[in-house]
Amino acid sequence: MEKFKVLITEHIAEPGIELLKKQPDVELTYDPELFRDFNKILEIIPQYDALITRSGTPVTEELLERGKKLKVVGRAGVGVDNIDLDAASRRGILVVNAPTGNTLAATEHTMGMMIAAARLIPYAHKSLKEERKWERKRFMGVELAGKTLGIIGFGRIGSRVGIRAKAFDMKVIAYDPYIKREKAEKLGVELVDELDELLRRSDIITVHTPLTEETRNMITKKEIEKMKDGVILLNIARGGIINEKDLYEALVSGKVRAAAVDVFSKEPTTDNILLDAPNIVVTPHIGANTFESQTNVAVIIANQVLAALRGEEVEFAVNAPYEDTAAAKVLKPFMDLAEKLGLFAVQVACSRSKEIVIEYRGDLGEDVKPLTTAFLKGFLQKIVDIPVNLINAPFLAKEKGISVVEVKRPEGINFKKLIRITCKGENGEEFSLAGTVMDDKFPKIVEINNFLFDLTPQGKLLLIRNFDVPGVIGKLGSILGKYSVNIAGFQLGRTEKGKEAKGVILVDDDVSPEALREIREIPEILEVKQVNL
Repeated sequence: MEKFKVLITEHIAEPGIELLKKQPDVELTYDPELFRDFNKILEIIPQYDALITRSGTPVTEELLERGKKLKVVGRAGVGVDNIDLDAASRRGILVVNAPTGNTLAATEHTMGMMIAAARLIPYAHKSLKEERKWERKRFMGVELAGKTLGIIGFGRIGSRVGIRAKAFDMKVIAYDPYIKREKAEKLGVELVDELDELLRRSDIITVHTPLTEETRNMITKKEIEKMKDGVILLNIARGGIINEKDLYEALVSGKVRAAAVDVFSKEPTTDNILLDAPNIVVTPHIGANTFESQTNVAVIIANQVLAALRGEEVEFAVNAPYEDTAAAKVLKPFMDLAEKLGLFAVQVACSRSKEIVIEYRGDLGEDVKPLTTAFLKGFLQKIVDIPVNLINAPFLAKEKGISVVEVKRPEGINFKKLIRITCKGENGEEFSLAGTVMDDKFPKIVEINNFLFDLTPQGKLLLIRNFDVPGVIGKLGSILGKYSVNIAGFQLGRTEKGKEAKGVILVDDDVSPEALREIREIPEILEVKQVNL
C-alpha cells in the first residue's frame, strides 16, 4: 500500500504525532527544528504529500512550487500569516488550521488577566519579591463582584468569559451585532444594540472580536472618552482592536484605571508604547499557551490533514483551491452575485436573523448548494477573522447558528433567473433582497424590500429609507458635502409618490459616524445603513 508522506517542521504536542504514527497509510517525518533550515525544507519538500507547521515555517510560493506532490498544508494553530494562501490555492493545495483548540485557554487567560489588573497583582508581586517592600496601601484594588462587565464580541471565547464572570457575581452585558439574542439570554447576559451603550455602562471592558476592517481601531480615544472614569480595559483577542497610543494616554491620565493586554499590533515586540504605561498587565501573546490547548491543536490539525489526504470532508479549511471546469465557469457569475447578496444582507438587516430563506428562480441547475455556499461566504466575511471560502463557509455558518432554507421555483415574470434573499428577524420583521445576472456576466441587485433598483453591487454606498417628500436629497447632499464625501451616483426606489421610499447613494469615501448621526437626525429619514461591497 502506497503511503501518504507527511512532514512536520516544528514542535507540536505528542498526541498529534502519535495519532499520525498509528495510521497505516501515513509515513511521518517529524523534525521539530527543521523550520530553522529553510533551504533543507526546499530540498526535501518534493517528496511529501502534506506539510504541518506552526508560525515559524515560511510556506512561500517557492516552497509550494517545489512541493509537486503537496495536497495539504496544516497550520497547528489559528493564524496563517506565514502561508501564501493565493499560491496554495492556485496550485490546488488545501490549507487547514485548528481554530477551536485554544478556546478554554484564552477564556481562562482573560479571567486571570482581569483579576490581575483589578488587584494589581503583578505590581504587588514585584514590590515584595524583587524589591523586598511591604506596601499594602499602595496596591489598593477593586472587587469584581457587583461590577458590570462589558464583553465586545460574544462568540466562542466571549460567551465563556461571560459565564465565568457571572460566577464572580458580576453583571454581564455584551455587544455583538452578529449573535442571536437568544444565545445571550440563555446565559443570563444582556445583549445591547449599540456599542456606545456598553462603553457607558461598563466598569470593565474586554474585547473578543476578530480583527477585521470593521474592528481595527474599534476602541480609540473617542470611545475611551465615553467610558466611565476608572474603567478597566482588556485585550486578549487581537492586536490592533484597541488603539495602543490612545490606551497609553488614557492610562497615563488615569481615565483608564488599569489595563491587561496579551496581544499587540506588531509581534513579537519589546518596545511597544504600552510597555511603558502605568497600571498595565502585559503578557507575550500566551492566551493559547497551555498544555491542554496545544494537545487539542495537535490532534485537530492531525485529523484535518488526514481527512484532506483521504479526500474526506474538511472542517477547518482556510483557502479554496481553484476549480477550472466548464460548469464552474457557467455558474460563476451567479456565485459572484450570491456572494455579494450575502455581503449586502449581513451589513443591512440580516446579522441576527432567525432564518434566512434563499429562493432560486429559473434554471440555476439541479444543485444550488454552490450558490448557497457562495452566499454564506459573503455573509461571513465581516464576521470572522480567518479567510472564508467555499469549503469552510458551511462549517462557519453552522458554528454561528445561521439557519438557511433553500427554495427552488420556476422563472419569474421580470427575470428568467433570480436569487432572492429573505431574512426573518427576531421580532417577526422581514428583509428581502434580490439579484440577477445581466448578459450572463454582470451581477445586479434589482430589488430591496420590494423596491425596484438597478444596482451594480460594488463599492461604497448608503442605503436610505425615508419619506418621499421634497428636500430630502438636498439635505443629504449638504451633510455629505460638509464631511467631504463625494457622491458618485444616486438611485431612488418607491412604490407610490409621497409615501415611503428607499434610496441608494453611491459614495467614493467611507461616511464617518458623525455624518451618519447627522443624517439620522433629518426628520424625513427613517433609517440609514452604510454598506461596503
